[in-house]
Amino acid sequence: MCGIALVLSGDCLVVVPSTAAAAAASGTPFSDEGKGVSVGELKETLRRRGPDSLGCHRLHLYADGTIVGATDGVDCDGGDGVGGGVGATELCFIGATLQLRGAEPVSQPLVAQSGSVLVYNGEIYGGINIANDQNDTQSLLSSLESCCCCDLHVADRDEASPCRESVGKSVPQILSTIKGPWALIYWQADSKTLWFGRDAFGRRSLLVHWPTPDDSRFILSSVSPPSFSRNNSATEVNGLEAGADPDFSDHTKVSYWEELPCGIYSIHLKDLDNNAACTKEGCVVEVRKHDWTDSSLHTLIQWERKSTVPTVTVDGLISAMGSVDKGNHHLSSCFREAEDSTSNGFEKRDLPSDICLSPAHRVLVALRESVMLRTNVNILYQGDLNKLKEAELAPIAILFSGGLDSMILAALLDQCLDSKWTIDLLNVSFDGQLAPDRVSSLAGLKELQRISPLRRWRLVEIDSNLANLKEESEHVMSLIYPSNTYMDLNIGIALWLAASGDGWVNGQDGDRYKHKSTSRVLLVGSGADEQCAGYGRHRTKYRVGGWVSLDEEMRLDVQRIWKRNMGRDDRCISDHGKEARFPFLDESVIRTLLEIPLWDIAKLDEPVGKGDKKILREVAKLLGLQEAAFLPKRAIQFGSRIARESNRKNFGSNRAANLASAGSVEVHKRNH
Repeated sequence: MCGIALVLSGDCLVVVPSTAAAAAASGTPFSDEGKGVSVGELKETLRRRGPDSLGCHRLHLYADGTIVGATDGVDCDGGDGVGGGVGATELCFIGATLQLRGAEPVSQPLVAQSGSVLVYNGEIYGGINIANDQNDTQSLLSSLESCCCCDLHVADRDEASPCRESVGKSVPQILSTIKGPWALIYWQADSKTLWFGRDAFGRRSLLVHWPTPDDSRFILSSVSPPSFSRNNSATEVNGLEAGADPDFSDHTKVSYWEELPCGIYSIHLKDLDNNAACTKEGCVVEVRKHDWTDSSLHTLIQWERKSTVPTVTVDGLISAMGSVDKGNHHLSSCFREAEDSTSNGFEKRDLPSDICLSPAHRVLVALRESVMLRTNVNILYQGDLNKLKEAELAPIAILFSGGLDSMILAALLDQCLDSKWTIDLLNVSFDGQLAPDRVSSLAGLKELQRISPLRRWRLVEIDSNLANLKEESEHVMSLIYPSNTYMDLNIGIALWLAASGDGWVNGQDGDRYKHKSTSRVLLVGSGADEQCAGYGRHRTKYRVGGWVSLDEEMRLDVQRIWKRNMGRDDRCISDHGKEARFPFLDESVIRTLLEIPLWDIAKLDEPVGKGDKKILREVAKLLGLQEAAFLPKRAIQFGSRIARESNRKNFGSNRAANLASAGSVEVHKRNH
């Protein structure tokens, strides 16, 4: 996990979104009393995400076309505006690194010989070849440097050009091939183009400040600085009145930061040469949004399932149009997947002979491959393995409720990780041993010990209560920003505490000792409910509108997960210098689930704990998790009981909170 940021400023520079990018920009000016975020604040905030190194690189662009670059290094000193003189445009890149890959230390920003600059927050699991001892960011910069920088490629036009075949790919083509989560900011020196964006599912956070009359700078950052977001979100945490201050309206006050929508964007600054883009209003540059170029990625983004509504044949069997041909295709591809899995170290006995006859087996293969890609310690901890062994540390941890999703991840991690390694199971509770998630985590621990007795499973019990978390709650409020509802805050606090790994462990002799997990990689079950009909509203949609309504609701959930969940969760977890990894949101897992008929994913006319997430319950049974396979869905805010405590504190009671629809109520400042 890394933290990245950019501040783009100029005396007369005006950054405007194009039509394609306009949806990302607020139309109402934001009044912040002239106070904008500083480079120093960005630096200190990003350092928490990337504790291994911190650096800055500044570029000054002049009207005569010259560029002057300077690396500030770890101190990142300097002003918050243009420092290159009158008429100059400044780009200030900031990168904080949590290094998980590569044999040699790497500090960001990376600067190429050409003068190009890259700050990158992500992992590359495919699309670009990376040797085990190489770093993702260095490899990506090398690939980006081979890209064509002609005007046609930079402008993303469709006209034919000789360079399309004789020179390298375009930047959007390279980024579209990446398999895995990412957010990046890249200065392509030869074309004088600034590229930035997030992966198609928004698995890594990137916030944007669109220029306003009060702060004309264009700013990108992984996270908002605490003091700034707290001052400008009109929020005071703990001791809050729901819906207080009737004069306050979010329709008249727009957030300084917004979640950058998923996609690839560019700003072409070459037009600033010789003031070509300058008018009496200033030097205007446009933000362009580019299309994804990978056709298979387009399919995942559209999230279209071929078999949604079952039909009954004359024999009384459920089928779908084209299912026979589709099944034959799956038959051959399934055997290829099985061969790949066995070649990666899984024994053939792990793959039943009827794997191609069962949708659950295909999901199991895809999930296991996803977990393995994200937990290869020989790639993750090069040079540190001996230290980990000597200290009996756990290289990988799981955010663990003992529920269906986290139990599947734990069982799969057990298959992918050598048995000599401890696995930390991080569980948070706001009601001690009585919280539902604590009860299920203890039961889950016993079941994991049963199916894998040689593994050392370490359940880290993280206990807390809101009464003792005033400062922490304010800090988390800045992390979830621009999200600002009670539900966001409750989820954010629970995730933030769980990711800290700071809790208690019950020893073999009955003693209870303090333990802080040092795992830098955390597996998280995000995406399972959206793709497998795990929410209560899915059952409601199915009851009212049948299979079509269910499919539409699930598509909506997946397509908005970047805004509702991923950015917020990424910011809360990474604040501890940890990296969240989401096996259920692997591209191959998403594709596999879409290839399976919807009625094999869920059967919502069956009881809770059986028909919801039916496919994952079958996967759990294949893994030997007989008890976990029947557990009902519980969101972290309810399973940990933070929602109940928050409701009592801020609304007086659970009943009052329910009447007020507390989950969607925004956290407002109390009137004094």
